[in-house]
This record gives sequence, C-alpha cells and structure tokens, in this order.
Amino acid sequence: MNMNRRHILAAAMALSCSLGLGTAHAAAANYPVKPITVIVSYPPGGDTDAIARLFAEKLSERMKQTVVVENKGGAGGVLGNSFVSRAPADGYTLLFTPNPFTTAPMVLRLAPSASYDVLNGFEPIIQTATQPLILVANPNAGFKTIAEMIAAAKGGKPVTYASPGAGSPMHVIAEWLNRSAGVKIQHVPYRGVGPSVTDVVAGHVNTAWVTIGAVSQYLANGRLVPLAIGDAKRTPLAPNVPTLVELGYKDVIVGSWNGFFAPKGTPVDVVNVLNAHLNEIVKQPEVVTKLAVFGALPAGGAPSVLGKTNASDYEVMGKIIKDLGITAE
Repeated sequence: MNMNRRHILAAAMALSCSLGLGTAHAAAANYPVKPITVIVSYPPGGDTDAIARLFAEKLSERMKQTVVVENKGGAGGVLGNSFVSRAPADGYTLLFTPNPFTTAPMVLRLAPSASYDVLNGFEPIIQTATQPLILVANPNAGFKTIAEMIAAAKGGKPVTYASPGAGSPMHVIAEWLNRSAGVKIQHVPYRGVGPSVTDVVAGHVNTAWVTIGAVSQYLANGRLVPLAIGDAKRTPLAPNVPTLVELGYKDVIVGSWNGFFAPKGTPVDVVNVLNAHLNEIVKQPEVVTKLAVFGALPAGGAPSVLGKTNASDYEVMGKIIKDLGITAE
C-alpha cells in the first residue's frame, strides 16, 4: 500500500511538472497576447531613452503588439531597475538599460534590501549596442593630446574634467587614468551628458568624458578637440582618435553598452523569442544608422553574451570602484 502510494505521488508530481512545462510552452507560443512595457530607468530625452524607443518601435512592428516605453528615473537608475526585478516574470515588463545597471549599487553603496541583485536578479535578453567613451577638450584648454594634458596637470596647472555623474563609467575611466598617470585632474560631476557637453564647449571645464554621439557636431566644427577613446581598440565612429591603450595606459579600458533584461524566472522560450526579434532588429540598416547618430554600434548575440558582459563588468569595474573609492556622493 505504501509502495502504491509512493508510485501514485511520483506519478502525480511528474504529471504536475509536465503540465507546468506545457503551460509555459503554450504561453511562450502565444506570446505576446497583450502590450509589453519597456522600463527605462532614466528621464526622457537622453540617449538611453531615445535608443529604447527605437527598439520598442521596431519590436512592436515585428511582434504585432504594442510596446510602450515607461520612464522610471531616480537614484542613478536603481529605482527603475529594482521595479523590474520585482515585476511578474511573464515577459510583459522588460528593462532597457545602459551599463551603470551593473555598477550603480556599488557606487551608491546600497543595502541589498534597497537595491537589486545585479548578477542573479534578472534574465539577460540581448546586448543591443556598445557606445565608446571619448575624452574631449575645449580648444582653449592649452593642450590637444593626452600627453600635453598630463604634462599640464603635473606642471601644476589646474585641469578639470566633466562627467555625466559621479559613479558613471566616465567618472570611473577618468579616475583610473588619474591613478595610472599619477595626476589629480579634478572631477566636475553633472546630471547627464548634455549639461557636461554644454559646459566643456563653453570652456567652464577643460575636458569631458562623454559618448561620441553627444559631441560629434562639436568635433566636426572644431569647437572640441578629441584626445582619446576608452575602448581597447579604435572605433569606426572616430577612427583617427587613439585609444588610451595605444597611448601607454594599457589597462585603462572602459566602454559603455546597453541591453534588455527581464525579471528573473521569465520563461526561456519567451526570452528566446525576444532575443531572436532583437537580433534581427539590430541588423536593420535604418537601426544601424540611427545608432551611429547616438555614437553607438550594434551588438547582438545570445542572451549569454549580455550575461557574460554584465558579470565581467561586475568583477572588473567593481574592483576599480573599490580600489579608487569611487562613490556617487
């Protein structure tokens, strides 16, 4: 009797699992049956918001379903990111984010209860694009190369750099360069790339670390001078600008990326459907052209690519942030 009972329980559990898997596959097969919301953890008007809306529009066209972008800015992206981490894992609430997603909890020094699990709290969907970082200078700063800038700083001249915010990738790479070069170029944090660009063009700060799209017009008309790229290799978006690696700072490599995440537990089939559509979207000529306007290059690949990129940034950037004592305060 006990043996029969065990057999019955085992069969019931197997049937339950089978039904559960069947339900999940059925849901994925019909997905999406209602509008999808893409959360952007920053205010409207910036690069992240614009790129998210570009992908949302294209995703809506391909999936024959409404895809809306909702901005939930605040706390360096933590508010919106945390919101998605707690959303139902059904594929109808997604996160589109740049790479401060990985480092924001570190630089804000948040308790786990006030933040989100960077490595285990989401399902990666796709890395959509990369955005090389560039260091630019006002022509009146008195230097036109990294070597001249470092010499000026070592010679006692006050030199400043703008970033779009404390704890941003731009802040991290600038402080990393400071340490590697043995100088102390003064940080002037802003609330976003736009204000930092405005002030470097006006000469209120000597230099700024930004994304290329934000300064392309000023580089073209000579109102800003390019000094270096933060990627490991030169970018086709500014092929004549050397990297810090080329200039002798071989370990100073920081870039920017963006991508889509879903809440942890989102069905694999749903993630794969989204990944397949978005991989096709990043190849579209119109999308490639529009990304270039924002200083971005299409990426793509399997969900694991984004997962590995996020994990690598968590390790490498985390160490630099800790070593340099970088905070958002």
